[in-house]
Amino acid sequence: MYIRRNLGMLPILMGTWKELVFFAIWSALVFFLYYELQWTFLSLAIEPLSIIGIAVSFYLGFKNSQSYDRFWEARKIWGAVVNYSRTWSMQVLSLVKDAPEDQRILIYRHLAWINALRVQLRQPTSFSLKPSSSLKRHIEGYKAYGSIIEIIRPFVPEKELEDLQDRKNVATHLVKNQGLHLKKLLDDGNISEFQNLILQKVLEENYNFQGACERIKNTPFPRQYAYFGTVFAWIFVLLLPFGLLNAFDDEFGELSTTGKAWMEGAAILLSVLISWIFVTIDKVAKNSEDPFEGRFNDVPMTAICRTIEIDLRDMLDEKPLPEKIVPIKNILY
Repeated sequence: MYIRRNLGMLPILMGTWKELVFFAIWSALVFFLYYELQWTFLSLAIEPLSIIGIAVSFYLGFKNSQSYDRFWEARKIWGAVVNYSRTWSMQVLSLVKDAPEDQRILIYRHLAWINALRVQLRQPTSFSLKPSSSLKRHIEGYKAYGSIIEIIRPFVPEKELEDLQDRKNVATHLVKNQGLHLKKLLDDGNISEFQNLILQKVLEENYNFQGACERIKNTPFPRQYAYFGTVFAWIFVLLLPFGLLNAFDDEFGELSTTGKAWMEGAAILLSVLISWIFVTIDKVAKNSEDPFEGRFNDVPMTAICRTIEIDLRDMLDEKPLPEKIVPIKNILY
């Protein structure tokens, strides 16, 4: 998640420089053919093109709105994970009495669950958006996220870790193991039936949060909206220079050679600017479609997991506590 108020020009240019170069070449070619070679038949009326632009604007606005809803739902889910993590720790410490080792195992296994979940969510899918190579080089935090087993190793007993090695969904089995642990505590008389019910309710919510995240992860943004939004935007920007050709005709004939060159340059710049705006709006929507991919606009699950870890280990009175995740080039992962 990008944390600065302003993006800055560097990440913007790195994400759109290819399109800017293409728009400049395309617009220059069209204006050259029209003004220098007198291919006047290339000119299009600006009125119907304006109608297309308005329609594309509405379509892209809808696409951006729905893409942002996916991101915001994902962020709300992880906000709830933070709250229920604290609730889980508080309940374990207050309800599971005279069993400090069981308290520690239950809380640490929860830390294993949140980390396993965030690693599973960051696994690429067939419809994941691939960032440009230049943008990947700029973002130092863009990297493979490693083995789930290695990441959760500090939080899980070795014997349990061996059982998780070949599991298809490690996070699911960690919550299951929490439930089995509670059953053992109930059978041993360490917790009452009512206390077990309270703790099991939190585990149920954990499954609800995991399922909600997996629904967003495994359900791509409807391709008809995602794909045709891009198609319509590119149709408009490719036609745009033809609609601007005769916009300056009245002034063009009265100018000197230098003035004509400046006029052509201004027209090309205007065409590039409008085209860049439309394509960038489409790119913003694309980058919000899948909020768990680990890109710089996505939910900062690594930082959230570390915040939970600090809070829960502090509730266990452990020292020293791990440091908070710091942003890398203003990006929090």
